[in-house]
Amino acid sequence: MLYPSAVDLGALKVFLAVAQERSFSRAAAKVHRTQPAVSQAVRRLEVELGEQLFDRSSKTGTLTEAGRMLQNYGQRLVRLAEETESAVRELRDLQRGRVLIGANEAAVHTLLPLVGRFRQRYADITIDVRRVPARQIAVEVQQGSLDFGALTFHPAEGGLLEVPIGTDELVLLVPPSHGLAHRRQVAMEDIALEPVVAHNDPSPARERVLRLFEEHHVPLRMVISLPSLDGIKRAVELKLGVALLPRRCAITEIAGGRLVAVPVAGVSRKRQVMLVCRKAHRSHAADAFLTVAQEKGSRESGNRVIG
Repeated sequence: MLYPSAVDLGALKVFLAVAQERSFSRAAAKVHRTQPAVSQAVRRLEVELGEQLFDRSSKTGTLTEAGRMLQNYGQRLVRLAEETESAVRELRDLQRGRVLIGANEAAVHTLLPLVGRFRQRYADITIDVRRVPARQIAVEVQQGSLDFGALTFHPAEGGLLEVPIGTDELVLLVPPSHGLAHRRQVAMEDIALEPVVAHNDPSPARERVLRLFEEHHVPLRMVISLPSLDGIKRAVELKLGVALLPRRCAITEIAGGRLVAVPVAGVSRKRQVMLVCRKAHRSHAADAFLTVAQEKGSRESGNRVIG
């Protein structure tokens, strides 16, 4: 029986040369080894596999049945080994690879310019941005399930590097015809009587907003909960309510005049969007992505190591 794990790749290449040249001497010249070394390599294979590979009674290097089988599978093994070596070199040379990023819907809008900048430099590397609840992102980065995570708060998990990649601001989104649309700023109390359309994901950002309104004893009338930012924005356009969302999430709708963003006193503060990653044990592709992020981050407020 043939056991692939018992086959020495170097000896296998020698055997394939002999099988192709049908001569030990010609094979020796081809692989730049002495003829005794070639004979020894073939003999070692025969001992390891427990089968004779060449018909010793033939002077033409005739393969036995086992030899023909090994030649068939051996050629595949050598090709696979060469492809593997090439693939690993391509990873090192950034000619292939993947960067896996965890983010919630809101953070994706800040990530996209960075992804575009990276793709301009490394077009052969795949970027995979997955929707992950904000509270799980740091843990998954720490465990290695994600290369990076995008957050708007400092995670409690230690041993992570933070790189700022942008800022955003929480604003009140209203339709242009709404009574608050032409105000330069509104107070929390102005929102108390308004029907609010909210995201049904219990994220840390949502909890912070709710806590802020509670601390000021201002109730929020959340009448509709939806699973996506697009759904929330559409609901506001249809005058089903108002929404508190990051400004960047609605740039297109604001620019098109379909929605109006109004700052809220005590709520609309600039918040930093950060890319978090492990301090070590990153792939070549992840290192390249980090470098591009740091170039932008150095223009923001520098890098910060947690823990």
